[in-house]
Amino acid sequence: MAIRIFIDQGHNPSGPNTGAEGNGLREQDVTYNVGIYLASLLNDDYRFVARVSRTSPDAVLGTSNATSLQARVNMANTWPADYFISIHCNSNTNPAINGSEVYVYRENSQSYWLAQHILEGIVERVGTRDNGVRLNPSLYVLRRTAMPAVLVELGYLSNASDAQKLRDDQRGFAWGIYNGLLSYFGFAPV
Repeated sequence: MAIRIFIDQGHNPSGPNTGAEGNGLREQDVTYNVGIYLASLLNDDYRFVARVSRTSPDAVLGTSNATSLQARVNMANTWPADYFISIHCNSNTNPAINGSEVYVYRENSQSYWLAQHILEGIVERVGTRDNGVRLNPSLYVLRRTAMPAVLVELGYLSNASDAQKLRDDQRGFAWGIYNGLLSYFGFAPV
């Protein structure tokens, strides 16, 4: 039976729960595209079946921050997904801060090991800095999902070098996550 991966493209294009902006990019646009590319890679691989939270670039989930997050978690839980991947872009007031990191609910868990593989896949594929796997049990999508969940921060919109990668290599980020999944499950890389 195919492994079910729920891909949450972080943030809404408008209304509640919009994302960060930097260097001419909007987080919600980058996450939408990377999620669609990743779903396509997974759905083309017979071992996986993927669904996304935002099926169109103008899809708005929820009427507030809280209901937007709740909608994403409910979709994954009711499917039910085997794994949950939330895709985000970071921002910092210091433009020198850069790199990729992945957040999980707890250490020594399936989520933690999955996060390590995904982070390695992204860094190898697109060449961002490895900022490590980090714990953040307060994140709603990590707390409320019924399956192993990771929140991927692809890179920093506020950093010129990361922003260029986020603009020009969205497929590369999707491939990095896909290769991380293959590695986690012990499948040969593509």
